[in-house]
Amino acid sequence: MAVQGSQRRLLGSLNSTPTAIPQLGLAANQTGARCLEVSISDGLFLSLGLVSLVENALVVATIAKNRNLHSPMYCFICCLALSDLLVSGSNVLETAVILLLEAGALVARAAVLQQLDNVTDVITCSSMLSSLCFLGAIAVDRYISIFYALRYHSIVTLTRARRAVAAIWVASVVFSTLFIAYYDHVAVLLCLVVFFLAMLVLMAVLYVHMLARACQHAQGIARLHKRQRPVHQGFGLKGAVTLTILLGIFFLCWGPFFLHLTLIVLCPEHPTCGCIFKNFNLFLALIICNAIIDPLIYAFHSQELRRTLKEVLTCSW
Repeated sequence: MAVQGSQRRLLGSLNSTPTAIPQLGLAANQTGARCLEVSISDGLFLSLGLVSLVENALVVATIAKNRNLHSPMYCFICCLALSDLLVSGSNVLETAVILLLEAGALVARAAVLQQLDNVTDVITCSSMLSSLCFLGAIAVDRYISIFYALRYHSIVTLTRARRAVAAIWVASVVFSTLFIAYYDHVAVLLCLVVFFLAMLVLMAVLYVHMLARACQHAQGIARLHKRQRPVHQGFGLKGAVTLTILLGIFFLCWGPFFLHLTLIVLCPEHPTCGCIFKNFNLFLALIICNAIIDPLIYAFHSQELRRTLKEVLTCSW
């Protein structure tokens, strides 16, 4: 876990940019061009990580406490929270070690720090991959619940959900290990980018199709009440706004990181790409922000989960 000023080592193999200055401003790249650079301090990383860690831990504890929430849908939501928790936990651990090293309060051999860094990198990468997978799994689960409502409980069983969860975790650990080991291979980076685009397309197609079905349903109800136009338009607008927010947050939080990977392949030496590389820490911070937002979108909308959360917070076990 090598430390260069305020530069984080997390996934540092992807970021060869110089140390960031501690403010938003213009920084010169190697060619002398001026770049807009946003520096994210270790304190901010630590704060974001702790908020996400506590929030997602509460989601996991809440779902574990209430047996009524032990269904396939909440199984995926719980695993999403666990993935985000691991991303945040590895971030908190690494940031804390960096701060302790800088303060001189921690002394460790380089070999130990390197091993710790490798472990945190694998945990972070596998958690990122599993988080994307569980976002896709939640979309698939919701799609089946709408389009195959009568057969949903026979299609999406708890046993099948657990098998899917196990497969996702195993695949995430294996591929993240390969990613860390062969990060400098173009094929590995391209696979990661293609995987992100596949998840984005999958979620967009499924949620748009679900929105279209919901609008058709609302239109049918409106016909029965002879109020077709106002009800259908209002419902469609609300659904479109919700869909835009859901996919927009996903793309905003994850897109910059995978753009970074794409540019490493396409233009590693170009001055403009070099300016983007300087904001690598910002891209990681956005992923942590996504870990904070996920429970608000996928978990806390449930009334029963919120009620159980109150019991967890008041220690009513």
